[in-house]
Amino acid sequence: MDRLHFIFGLLIPIALASIRCGQSHLQPCLKEDCSRSSKDSSLVDQIVGTANEPKTLNWVKSLRREIHRNPELAYEEFSTSKLVRRELDRLGIGYRWPVAGTGVVATIGSGSSPFVALRADMDALPIQEMVEWEHKSQTDGKMHACGHDAHVAMLLGAAKILQEIRDGLQGTVVLIFQPAEEKGQGAKDMIQEGALENVEAIFGLHVVHIYPSGIVASRPGEFLAGCGSFKATIRGRGGHAATPQNSIDPILAASTSVISLQSIVSREVDPLDSQVVSVGMIHGGSALNVIPDSATIAGTFRAFSSNSFNALRQRIEQIIKAQAAVHRCSAEIEFSGKDHPTIPPTVNDERIYHHAKEVSSMVLGAENVKLAPISMGSEDFAYYQEKVPGSFLFLGIGNEQTGSIYPVHNPYFSIDEDVLSIGAAIHALFAYTYLQNLNRNPTTSD
Repeated sequence: MDRLHFIFGLLIPIALASIRCGQSHLQPCLKEDCSRSSKDSSLVDQIVGTANEPKTLNWVKSLRREIHRNPELAYEEFSTSKLVRRELDRLGIGYRWPVAGTGVVATIGSGSSPFVALRADMDALPIQEMVEWEHKSQTDGKMHACGHDAHVAMLLGAAKILQEIRDGLQGTVVLIFQPAEEKGQGAKDMIQEGALENVEAIFGLHVVHIYPSGIVASRPGEFLAGCGSFKATIRGRGGHAATPQNSIDPILAASTSVISLQSIVSREVDPLDSQVVSVGMIHGGSALNVIPDSATIAGTFRAFSSNSFNALRQRIEQIIKAQAAVHRCSAEIEFSGKDHPTIPPTVNDERIYHHAKEVSSMVLGAENVKLAPISMGSEDFAYYQEKVPGSFLFLGIGNEQTGSIYPVHNPYFSIDEDVLSIGAAIHALFAYTYLQNLNRNPTTSD
């Protein structure tokens, strides 16, 4: 038996380990619109019911396992993209490909406005999997250690559900299967190639071990930190270390730059406005008795608001260049690149957040929808939110019985696969109810 069950006229006990309620959490209607038609109610029941059918859940599990066995790094998701297209073809769903190299953009519904988007990322990590199970990664040094295999499987599950009720969709649902989230670049590339064309709102989620299975969490406004990286090359004039007066020492300039950067957070930033500046790399010289021509420092910086993030970036540049000048050196600073681009803060639109919260409550019950704290983690989903209103959600997978106790980017990372039905239902129900509410109330989506 599946762990998550709902009432469709008869009471079915809930057996999910973290939910001990003994009753269904599916409400007969949205709280703000309990007058909706019986047809609407029937379609909502169908969405959640289909997600929890054993046949559907087993299919979604099989997709996740197939993807997990064949992990692919950023912009190399060729087999994963092929799997997505294979399943979309079987479901009779049209799509556009290639987008941003390996990405896929599918559409379900009327083909006309309004448009609402759902997003899943596809790439894996360069990590050797240490979990011993039947569907372990078959590629040495690569692993789905961030749950993107589950994200793709859940979105395909939602695609199946939405395709079954396509005649009841009051608009168009856009499904975005995105490459290269781990590079921080995939969403940006998808946007540049038109993935958000006509889209009015977007929703995405991420599996996390810090919440038990059957719990979701998010927050309105600032949610995840913006993440930037910097690399500074400080140039002087090399020479013999015994006669430093004949040289211009970039090592000294680099050293004082590292120390001075620490004053930004400790002396210039409001203690209640969380920010981070960390230097993680220093390189200069190759001999102990030679002053080199140049030295390099590199690191990361993070903040929650765009204003704080941009101010942090500006101060990093000012301090490094000033310290270089004090020591008669010059400095060149790079703040973005293909490997470590600057990712903006993830800021949930309040209106879309409340819609996602209401949908999650319909699926799981309000007591299982939590307010998440802000996090220093980053997500390139933020690029979508810069263009259209959106909301991002954490889906709990924590379960000691299934070994789902390790954080993402860990070689022992695993998930409780019974949450796949939850993710599929929330995705599909978010899109369906968003379109229904938008057509019923043109000035608001909630």
